[in-house]
Amino acid sequence: MNLDQIKNFCIIAHIDHGKSTLADRLLEITGTIDKRDMKHGQMLDTMELEQERGITIKLQPVRMMWKGLQFNIIDTPGHVDFQYEVSRSLASVEWCLLIVDATQGIEAQTLSNVYLAMENDLDIIPVINKIDLPAADVERVSEEIINLLGCDLSDIIPISAKTGENVEAVLDAVLERIPKPVVFESSIEVEKQELKALVFDSQYDPYRWVVSYVKVFSGQIKKWDSLHFLNTGKKIEALDVGYFAPGYTSAPLIDNGSVGYVVTWLKSIQDAKVGDTLWKPANIEGPKDKPSKEKAIEGFKKVTPFIYAWVFPVATDEYPQLADAMEKLMLNDSALQKETEASAALGQWFRCGFLWLLHLDIVKERLFREFDMDVIMTAPQVTYKIRMYGDKKSEYSRLAPELIEHETKTKTIISVSNPEDLPSRDTFEIISEPIAKIELITPLEHVWAMMQLAQERRWVFKNQQFIDQGRVMLTYELPMNELIGDFYDEMKSLSSGYASLNYEFLKYNEDKLVKLDIFIAGERIAALSLICHDSQARFIWGKITKNLKEVVPRAQFSIAIQASVWSNVVARETLSAFRKDVTAGLYGWDVSRKNKLLDKQKKGKKKMKQFGKVSLPSEAFVNLLKK
Repeated sequence: MNLDQIKNFCIIAHIDHGKSTLADRLLEITGTIDKRDMKHGQMLDTMELEQERGITIKLQPVRMMWKGLQFNIIDTPGHVDFQYEVSRSLASVEWCLLIVDATQGIEAQTLSNVYLAMENDLDIIPVINKIDLPAADVERVSEEIINLLGCDLSDIIPISAKTGENVEAVLDAVLERIPKPVVFESSIEVEKQELKALVFDSQYDPYRWVVSYVKVFSGQIKKWDSLHFLNTGKKIEALDVGYFAPGYTSAPLIDNGSVGYVVTWLKSIQDAKVGDTLWKPANIEGPKDKPSKEKAIEGFKKVTPFIYAWVFPVATDEYPQLADAMEKLMLNDSALQKETEASAALGQWFRCGFLWLLHLDIVKERLFREFDMDVIMTAPQVTYKIRMYGDKKSEYSRLAPELIEHETKTKTIISVSNPEDLPSRDTFEIISEPIAKIELITPLEHVWAMMQLAQERRWVFKNQQFIDQGRVMLTYELPMNELIGDFYDEMKSLSSGYASLNYEFLKYNEDKLVKLDIFIAGERIAALSLICHDSQARFIWGKITKNLKEVVPRAQFSIAIQASVWSNVVARETLSAFRKDVTAGLYGWDVSRKNKLLDKQKKGKKKMKQFGKVSLPSEAFVNLLKK
C-alpha cells in the first residue's frame, strides 16, 4: 500500500473522558465490527478486569479502513499509573486525538499527555466529547483547549461518542490533517529495503507464545522471514504476520509505515523486549550487513519501576504455584519486574517492581482471577540513593554488585529499595529520597483543604495557576514515599471527588531518613523493616508495635515486640503469656504448696522463653498491612 494511504494515530485523554467509547464508535462507523457483534462496550478493553472497572490497562492497536485509506489506531490508558503504555503508543504514531470531557474540562492527566505528545513532536487533533450531557459546557472547554494548545476554534471537533453524533467528522479530520507515516527514506524499492521495525508491545498467547506488536519504519515483514532482535540478539522466523481487526488477522505482509504483529514462537518475553528493533538485511546483491545494536531504532524510554513490594504466598507450600503464575503474568505485563528472595522466618517470596499503586493492585487482582493465587503484599517502598564513605572498602565487597550505581576512588553511590540492603549507619554519609513533581487540579472552594493535605506530607509549594474562573492547578514537590500511602484517597475525599492528580519523578533530595526495624521475641522480621523520615518515625513505630500486639498470636511465654531505629530500641509492647491455673486443685492446702507450684511454673516459662520461637502467621501479616 502507498504511504499516502496510511494514517497512524493514537487516542489520549484523562481517565473516563471517553477514549474507549470513541474507539467503539469508530469501529462501528468504519464497519470493522458490526454493531450486532459488539458483545459489550469498550470492545478494545479485552480483559475482564478492564471491563469490570471501566478503565483501560493495556494499549490496544486496531486497523480500520475509511474511504479507501488504512487507519492504524492505538487506544491508550488514561490513568496516570499506566503512562508508560501511553509513551509506547506515542513512539509508534505520527498524530494523536486528544479527548476532553465537555463536563469536566482539562484535567491533570490531560496536561500530562499533551506534554508527552509534544516531547515526541506529535501534532494533536482536539476533540470535545460528551456534548449530549446536560452539564456539558462546550464554550468553556473550547476556551481551555485553545489556551493550552494555541489552536483555533475551528480545529476543535465537538462530538458525542456515546450517541455517535459528529463522530464521522473525526475520521474526516484524520483523513485531511494527518500526513503520511514517518519512515526511513531510501531510494531502493520497498521489497528490497533493509527491514527496521520498532517493537512497541509484546503479548503472550497460549497458542502462539510471544507475539510482538511492531511499527515498520523501512522494508516489509513477510511470513517465514528470518528476523533478528538487535538488542537481545535472538534470531527468529516469522511464523505468522498480520494486523489487528481488532483480533489477530493474518496477512501476506506488514507494509512499510504500517502497524501489525509478528508471531515469534519465543517462549520468553525477555527475548522480545519492548523497545527492541526487528531487523533483516536488504535484499540486494553483494555482501550483506550483519546484526548490530548500533542499527537499532531509538525507541521510547526503558520502563523504570517507581515502587517495590514483597509478594508472599498465603501458604508457604504454594510458592511453586506462585512462581509459575508470576512467570506467566510477566509474559503479558512487560512493566512488571521481580526478584526471588528468601528468609528463615517467612520462607520464599518475590520482590516485585511496579509502575505505581494501581499497577500493584491490578497485578494482585490478576494473580487471583487468572491463576487462582491469593497472595500477601507488603507496604510498597520507593528507591533511595545512598552515598557511602570513601574509606569503607570492606562494605563495598559485602554489597551486591547490582546495587552499586556509581563508584569512584572517593565515593560510591548505591540504590536501595529493600531496607535490608541498607548498609550500617557508620558506613555512609547521606540518604537521598526520590521527589515527585505533582500537579493537582481542584475546584476553587477546595484549595485550602488541598494545601493542608500537601503540608502534612512534607510538601514544597512551587506554583499556583488558574485553569479557569472556578479551578486552580497547584504545583508541588513532594517525596514519592508520601504519595504511595493514602494520599490519593484523601485528596478525592477532601475534594468530594473533583480534584485530579498527575505526578512525575523529578529528582533525588538529601534528607534525614532512618531505618526502622521490628523485633518479635528478639528476632528481627525483615519484611516489616522500612525507611522513613525522622520526623515521622515516632508516630510510625508506636503504631506498628501496638498493631502487632493485636495480631501476633499469644504463646506460653511473654513476647516482646520492639521497634528499633539504627539498632536502638525506641518502642516496646509486651504480649502477655497464656497462664494455666496450676493451683486450681489445691483447695484447702497450705500457701507454701501453692507458691511452690507457681515458682515451678515461672521457671518453666523462663526456660521456654529462652528457646521458644514465634512465627508470624500469614493471617496476622495480612491484618497488620490492612491496619
